[in-house]
This record gives sequence, C-alpha cells and structure tokens, in this order.
Amino acid sequence: MSKKVAVILSGCGVYDGAELHESVITLLRLDQRGAQVQCFAPDIAQLHVINHLTGEEMPESRNVLVESARIARGNIKDIREANVDEFDALIVPGGFGSAKNLSNFATEGAGCSVQPDVLALTEAFAEAGKPVGLMCISPALAAKIYGPGVTCTIGNDADTAKAMNKMGATHTDCAVCDIVEDKARKLVSTPAYMLAQSISEVASGINKLVDRVLELTHENEA
Repeated sequence: MSKKVAVILSGCGVYDGAELHESVITLLRLDQRGAQVQCFAPDIAQLHVINHLTGEEMPESRNVLVESARIARGNIKDIREANVDEFDALIVPGGFGSAKNLSNFATEGAGCSVQPDVLALTEAFAEAGKPVGLMCISPALAAKIYGPGVTCTIGNDADTAKAMNKMGATHTDCAVCDIVEDKARKLVSTPAYMLAQSISEVASGINKLVDRVLELTHENEA
C-alpha cells in the first residue's frame, strides 16, 4: 500500500520562496517510490519578492500559496486544510522561503518563531511520531518543532549551526550526499543547497532523505 506524504512549500524561488530544484527532486523521488503526495503552503504574503536575475528586492507583493502552486502545477492546498491523520510522513524542502515565510529565522535568528499554521502541522507530525524530512535551511526550525535536544543538520555553516544550537538543537556536520537522523524523533535532515555545488549533489542527499523517510513509515508494520 502506497504511503501518503505531505510536502510543505514556501513560495517559488530560492531567494524568497521554496528552492525549485530541491522541491522538484523531492516530488520526483516520492513519485518514483510510489508515494501519494499532497503539497501544502500557508496562505500568507511573502516577506518580500526578489528579482532572481539581479538579486534585488522588487516593489511588489506575492502570496506564498499562489507562488507555491507554480511548483505543484496547481495541485496544492492551504496548509490549514492539512490533517496529520491523513498522512504517513511530512517533508519540507528548503530555500529562503523556509526562513522568511515559514518562519522569521532569516531576520530573527535564534529568536525566531515559526508561522502559526506551519508550526501547528509540523508539531502534529512530531507529536504523532510520524517521520519528517527537513532539508537545506529548514532544519533550522527543528528546535521550534521538537523542542530542545533534537539532532539535525544544515551542513557545516558555523553561524547557522550556532544559532540552531542556541535554540536548543544539536547540530551535526554532514556532507551534502548524506543524511542525519534523529532516531528517537524520526527526523531526517540533509544539507542540500546549503552545501551543494550542483543539482546532482543536491539529488544525492535528497534521494537518501526521501528513501529513509519512507522506510521509517514502515517501522511499526507487522
């Protein structure tokens, strides 16, 4: 029986939303493994809009759910419609949207908070003991979701790791092609574009993460 996986997107574009390569590789691997996927995103305004050609901020406003729908080809729902009981696992791709839209980690660092609807869903998965995969900068939110002592990785960026440790996480350095697993919490993380120099490198870690998250959904089966 195929597993059902929820994927949280944070917009569309590495600098102000979900990282496209990470998101597409995640969705591709889940499909290759026969999982049923439903994408979600918060129905809120982005922190800001970045011109991905110049890197400069643009004088306009965009909606996180509407922008995320670009990646999901329209098959996406407001995160407030998500019910943890309907899914076996959760995965959150990276991109600055995770630190700007799903949370305010980009501006507040260790003093950050997670967007309420995102926090409610991720905490529900944590409390249910269901597997969760976080990649790129998304593991920076792990301590807010799981509480102190959670083990995860964003690669080896010292400043980000320091902020995560200050929040109560236990950061573990990790190569781009590998994963870090908090076995007690069924949390899997991988650095992705926090370290990757190519899309192939990104895929090497994400494929491992997706495979492990799906393996963990079978742990309690007879």
